[in-house]
Amino acid sequence: MTPRRAAVHAHARVTAAPGGALPVLRGDGPLALRRTRAAGPYAQVTLVGAMSGPLGGDRLRLTAVAEPGAALRVTSAAATVALPGPGPDPLPATYDTALTVADGAELHWLPEPLISARGSDLAMTTRIELAATARLVHREQQVLGRAGEEPGRLTTRLTVHRAGRPLLDQELSYGPGAAPGWDGGAVLAGHRAAGQLLMVDPAFEDKPADTAVLGDTAVLTPLAGPAVLITAVAPDALALRRLLDEGAARLGA
Repeated sequence: MTPRRAAVHAHARVTAAPGGALPVLRGDGPLALRRTRAAGPYAQVTLVGAMSGPLGGDRLRLTAVAEPGAALRVTSAAATVALPGPGPDPLPATYDTALTVADGAELHWLPEPLISARGSDLAMTTRIELAATARLVHREQQVLGRAGEEPGRLTTRLTVHRAGRPLLDQELSYGPGAAPGWDGGAVLAGHRAAGQLLMVDPAFEDKPADTAVLGDTAVLTPLAGPAVLITAVAPDALALRRLLDEGAARLGA
């Protein structure tokens, strides 16, 4: 009998301070963090996969803090692939992200897509705390299955608070075991990629964005607060990225 792989528990941390300083930059397990070059005032950190993950049973956590007046941009070197791990009965995995953006700070969170491979089971949560004068650009992209395969099970939840008050709370679930209809006409309608781009900026208080339809499968919607949410589905990751970029371009981002 093949022994079960030991699950990985890892917590990576990054803290940005004004002037491009990174007083905390600590990777862990499969979450390797590297400082990379960025244009403008941003300190840029790139997430580099140091090992395969998340695999079944893994518990991964990533914490990022932008201190007052800081500007931080976080990217990833490649897509993240959720895998089932070895063994006939792999355990579910979790990937939790906690982001804090202080007064006068700005965070651009722009990772590459998450791919839900066949047989995987991943619960992904993102919790964001924003100060009243903080600015945020947050992108999520999910691809359901690699080329020619069915997806695994993927559940994502995004919660955002601004100045201590709820701004956005949404949960999505795809793949085997998800609620019936997840791949039907009212949700994905046969598409294999889904994503969103959230922009929060105090400037939207004086000049709210207008609702707009982007192509046939994306929409730009102002939220009840100084924020805009662009939501899209597409046949693949490239088409999804184009829709999200089109929405960002309309907002001057």
